[in-house]
Amino acid sequence: MTTSGASAPALRYGQAAGRWVLLATVLGSGLTFIDATVVNIALPDIGESLGATTAALQWTVNGYTLSLAALILLGGSLGDRFGRKRVFLLGVAWFAVSSLLCAVAPSVEMLVAARLLQGVGGALLTPGALAILEASFHPDDRAKAIGAWSGLAGVAGALGPFLGGWLVEIASWRLIFLINVPVAVLVCAVAVRHVPETRDPGAVGGLDVAGAVLGALGLAGLTYGFTAWPELGPASAVVLGSLGLGVAGMVGFLVVEWRSAHPMLPLGIFRSRAFSATNVVTFVVYAALGGVFFLVVLNLQVVSGFPPLEAGIALLPVTVLMLLLSARAGALAERIGPRIPMTAGPVVCAGALVLLSRIGADASYLADVLPPVILFGLGLSLTVAPLTATALGSVDDRHAGIASGVNNAVARAAGLLAVAVLPLAAGLGTGSLTDPVALGPAYRAAMLICAGLLLAGAVIAAVGVPARLREREPEAEASPVRVHCAVAGTPLHPHSDAERS
Repeated sequence: MTTSGASAPALRYGQAAGRWVLLATVLGSGLTFIDATVVNIALPDIGESLGATTAALQWTVNGYTLSLAALILLGGSLGDRFGRKRVFLLGVAWFAVSSLLCAVAPSVEMLVAARLLQGVGGALLTPGALAILEASFHPDDRAKAIGAWSGLAGVAGALGPFLGGWLVEIASWRLIFLINVPVAVLVCAVAVRHVPETRDPGAVGGLDVAGAVLGALGLAGLTYGFTAWPELGPASAVVLGSLGLGVAGMVGFLVVEWRSAHPMLPLGIFRSRAFSATNVVTFVVYAALGGVFFLVVLNLQVVSGFPPLEAGIALLPVTVLMLLLSARAGALAERIGPRIPMTAGPVVCAGALVLLSRIGADASYLADVLPPVILFGLGLSLTVAPLTATALGSVDDRHAGIASGVNNAVARAAGLLAVAVLPLAAGLGTGSLTDPVALGPAYRAAMLICAGLLLAGAVIAAVGVPARLREREPEAEASPVRVHCAVAGTPLHPHSDAERS
């Protein structure tokens, strides 16, 4: 990673200049981390306020995830080429404006459109935060800075349910978007004054715009088709056309990436069996996570009668456990290899979801919700850090950045498709996500489906993930993946110069 100037990165962790850069990146990342969880808490109120259908509520979540997942690799490339600070600031400003549009949306259609725009902002700022830290701090302090970013950004994500539930309960769901605006203004003010500009002088060739467009088209077609299926039926021309367009878009994306001289997704890295297996595990595990974080909070409010604040903090032990245990899980995987934790973790999570599937009307948090939530957090803590470390460790060190970016995009795409497909697969049909009679049985079926996905992930890990990874270069020890709390998506590691050469 190089700066735009000739000198090496020189910011020190203990100096004021370094702390200002850390503040800007933590607050910027916190915007996207909070939005990844807080909107789910507000879905019942959004549905009631705007008269939203089940499909509209799904798109309130998926609109953001779609544009974020489709464009996040392109966002990292733009930062490398045109300046990471510049693209980060553009992303933060874009996120703020689109958040304001979400807050004032007069209809659910306008809200979904604004959420799509919000995801574009997230795709611009998310890769930039870690890239700025990697490029700006002195090598001796880089690991400290990234570790602090990981912990503090994880805390920001953990505060999301508190904040969202409280705002919805005392005022309106619109405030969960409006509060992003002053935070974004603060981030821009700090970044403009204190964050140095860096770029990758080794970035060559044109941007993979065709790949980004086809990838977005493919994901959008599949998501729209599965979301419209319950209402229109599988024989509908709209459903068949959307699914066909989605498949064609994904095939076209793969063709473009295979032929491109400078692809957004270099398919050659999938020659590694360990990398391919790890990404399949990522897809099924994060599909299950997408279903859990979408439906559990919704079920607690609609079926069990929890107020928004209590429902919002119900899953908080998962985040706390991951913050406390992810480093230990990463260290364990280094000692015994990744196969055992990546096999055992999803099995523990699957058992927790079987217990969570039993949550119905008049559920008690302490007796019915907390025990399986703790079990789920323990299983997830055992899974995520080894999974991400394996995604990085199964390819050459020079490809670590793109490997992590691919793994992040796979995780987000899995969550996107899960929110679209799960209500259909669980038999919700045309029933409403805000109707307890319709949601109750669909929720139970969805949790069991998610448990099945996790068990499938465990089997794939047991068969496809090696017992031991090859030895890494010493410089790789500074990787942030051992301490990152990755509930919404796996950590992004910035591109290295070697990848661009």
